[in-house]
Amino acid sequence: MSINDHKLVRCNEKDKETLSIFKKGINDSYGLISTWSTEKDCCAWKGVSCDNITNRVTKLDLNLDPLRTYFDLKFPTYFKTLTGEINMCILELEFLSYLDLSDNDFDVISFTTIQHNITHASNLIYLDLSNNEHSTLQMDNLDWLSPHSSLKYLNLSGIDLHKVTNWLQAVNTLPSLLELQLSDCKLNNFIINPSIQYLNLSSLITLHLSYNNITSQLPNWFFNLTKDLTYLDLRESNIHGEIPSSLLNLQNLRYLDLSFNKLQGSIPDGISQLPNIQHLDLYRNMLSGSNIPSTLENLSSLNYLSIGRNNFSGRLPNISPMAVFVDLSYNFFSGSIPHSWKNLKDLNYINLWSNKLSGEVLEHLSDWTQLWFVNLGENEFSGIIPIEMTQNYLEVVILRANQFEGTIPAQLFNQTFLSHLDLAHNKLSGSLPECIYNLTKMFTFDTEGNFVGSIELFTKGQDYYIYEINPNRRTIDLSANNLSGEVPLELFQLVQLQTLNLSHNSLIGTIPNTIGGMKNLESLDLSNNKLSGEIPQSMALLNFLGYLNLSCNNFHGKIPIGTQLQSFNVSSYIGNPNLCGAPLNNCTTEEENHKSRGHEDDDSIRESLYLGMGVGFAAGFWGVCGSLFLIRKWRHAYYRFIDGVGDKLCVTLMVKLNSFRRNRAPASEGVMHVADHEMLN
Repeated sequence: MSINDHKLVRCNEKDKETLSIFKKGINDSYGLISTWSTEKDCCAWKGVSCDNITNRVTKLDLNLDPLRTYFDLKFPTYFKTLTGEINMCILELEFLSYLDLSDNDFDVISFTTIQHNITHASNLIYLDLSNNEHSTLQMDNLDWLSPHSSLKYLNLSGIDLHKVTNWLQAVNTLPSLLELQLSDCKLNNFIINPSIQYLNLSSLITLHLSYNNITSQLPNWFFNLTKDLTYLDLRESNIHGEIPSSLLNLQNLRYLDLSFNKLQGSIPDGISQLPNIQHLDLYRNMLSGSNIPSTLENLSSLNYLSIGRNNFSGRLPNISPMAVFVDLSYNFFSGSIPHSWKNLKDLNYINLWSNKLSGEVLEHLSDWTQLWFVNLGENEFSGIIPIEMTQNYLEVVILRANQFEGTIPAQLFNQTFLSHLDLAHNKLSGSLPECIYNLTKMFTFDTEGNFVGSIELFTKGQDYYIYEINPNRRTIDLSANNLSGEVPLELFQLVQLQTLNLSHNSLIGTIPNTIGGMKNLESLDLSNNKLSGEIPQSMALLNFLGYLNLSCNNFHGKIPIGTQLQSFNVSSYIGNPNLCGAPLNNCTTEEENHKSRGHEDDDSIRESLYLGMGVGFAAGFWGVCGSLFLIRKWRHAYYRFIDGVGDKLCVTLMVKLNSFRRNRAPASEGVMHVADHEMLN
């Protein structure tokens, strides 16, 4: 071995051997860790880091998520992550402090007998074995954790732990633990061994137990685990019963998510004693009560409040002026919006869908200048939509199924980022503003935007509940109002629009040919209006159109021939008496019948005309002739008139004849003149 080769080999041979054993179980068909075979120095291997002084391996990071993101964009069907076996012999690396194997597709975890007999003091601080959503990893126990008492971060999310009944005891052996993530691990209990006097998790700050199957109540002692806990996520874990009062012991709690469970009862009265709470999510449970104002009014730091899809009633709470996100949808709140809500200067998301609220709410709208999502649908709100709307970021506006009246202000259509507008089932009147073209996001393709929370989307003739709608979804629904006048041409130039519903109004005018440019249109409903004219041929170009309703208008002519338009049934076109073509009656037969009836009518008219002319001629002829035969003076005058006319015709004929002869024979011109003179005499 040369001196140069010796300098390149830095890593400890024992560490190199352990890494080599670990690599044998990995399926790396794409060469993502190819350097493990080509480089002699294991400290130069991809994902491996060594201490500069001891040359011992201290870090192994094979989280290839950033690399995968790049490859997914460039080669979405070819790129794969690491697969195969995680050999836990890797924990034998004496100086290893950081191990991250997350976001891969490993399917087996193996433990060696050597690993269970680790004699050295573990230096491991960070351990992340979490796998992606396709994970099939499974562990029968967590006893192997006990030697690693220095662990501060542990993430086993996505690993099947349903056979592990003592997971709490195992975690209890990690007194230094600051963050524990066991999401989507199929945990099914909160059982604690009676021999354990108490759980020593006093250092724990962050706890993720979401997406499990606990199927039990939260034990009262659970919130006595630690008083320093600031982040608690128990979302969608099938938890039953009431919220324990011991929750109030977590005085440092800033984030609490108990959404999508089966919790009952009321919110603990003392929750206002959590002075630092910023994020409270109780969405989609079975909680009830009418004491919400007294419960939440003192939470001055609260900026995220989601208590939708419960059974709360009474008046709306008095929300912290720090509020940014407010979801009170699908409850039984009544009354009007508190006047103090005008102070929510930072509010950007509000969802009050499906309550029993009333009053003129929209006067607050001009004060919420940071708003990008507003859903006030399915209530009893009244008043007009304010003309002064100073929001610059509005993306979603849902005022559906209320008692709003007046005209639609043009300012609403000046919102550059607006992508979802639903004003259906109100009492709005007047004509549509002619500035719809300013809805930039509906005219140009834009991949940026916020993922919208829970929303009722009415499209394709049906309603859909969507928990998280794509930010690129674009909808306009103005149906079931009292709108009149012509539909602005600009509306049919919004080429990114996917759903357009103007049905059940009194709109007039025609469908312009520009509709053919709305290539992304999936649902179009113009039914029950007073629209007229022919259906433009360009509509046959709408290849994504999955729902069409043009019924009950005054359209006429033939339905354009195109696979898309003929795929809809009769109900899409009925109520237009002068409209024909598939799927309605055949236009050809009707046109021929119409032409035949037209010819018959023309023949009858001609026959009547000829008959009238004949009768008129006969009447005139016999009227004149009868007079000539019966009146002597008329008869003599008639004969004199006929004689005079005959003489004049004879003279004129002879003059013309002689003129012709002179032109043909100039030499005999004199003779011709004499003959003419004699004839005239």
